[in-house]
Amino acid sequence: MTTAITRRERRVSPVFLGLVAIMGVSAWAVWAGLSASTGFAVFLFVTSGWIVSLCLHEYAHARTALHSGDISIGAKGYLTLNPLKYTHALLSIVLPVLFVIMGGIGLPGGAVFIERGRIRGRWKHSLISAAGPLTNVLFAIVCTAPFWLHALDGVPAAFRYALAFLALLQVTAAILNSLPVPGLDGYGMIEPWLSRGVRRQVEPFAPFGLIAVFGLLWVPEVNQVFFDAVDAILRGLGVTDWDTYWGQQFYRFWQGEPQVPPLSP
Repeated sequence: MTTAITRRERRVSPVFLGLVAIMGVSAWAVWAGLSASTGFAVFLFVTSGWIVSLCLHEYAHARTALHSGDISIGAKGYLTLNPLKYTHALLSIVLPVLFVIMGGIGLPGGAVFIERGRIRGRWKHSLISAAGPLTNVLFAIVCTAPFWLHALDGVPAAFRYALAFLALLQVTAAILNSLPVPGLDGYGMIEPWLSRGVRRQVEPFAPFGLIAVFGLLWVPEVNQVFFDAVDAILRGLGVTDWDTYWGQQFYRFWQGEPQVPPLSP
């Protein structure tokens, strides 16, 4: 099946490589303290890192679909990691970045269009949906590796906090996108196992699932419970509330450069 994919359809997009370059340069600027505004460098690093993770999230969906039988994936450009090829650029890139800026919440949107009729087997359909959140889990593990490996000696405080905040976004994305809400990957995991009648009843609500979840998180009680769970997971990975709090403060550079002790008390 994969032999139908040409080299051009697999070639990594210059757009994605540019995002990776921005992530790398801004990470270096945060580490070295070269920027006049550390907060702005943190903003570039976290935002570019977040968009890179969105691209990888959607690539995971597409690659899994390809190996499950949808050979139309290559022609759509999904294997190039180019975010401009996604079917819903607003949901895939713009809204997730706005969610981060507004509330510090990582929430990917629906992006790749998969021709489900080409795929046989309910487990394959579920795996395609699960591939995205699993990518966020892997990204979170990478971001938190210096914490749970106790390898933070010599790491500048600002870079440590930026990594912690980026990890928080990945954990929130993995949890929220795994909820069984129409329009999110969690619903996509269980949808193949639902009756046709239930699927038809739920289908009209799919376009509103993403916004509904984000809106629900503005309810103080829900927000508190959710972030308590996120903080518990991050603490298990060695990341403290102090790390993520100051990461978000540096990220919001427009509020002024934060004055913070270099290490948690």
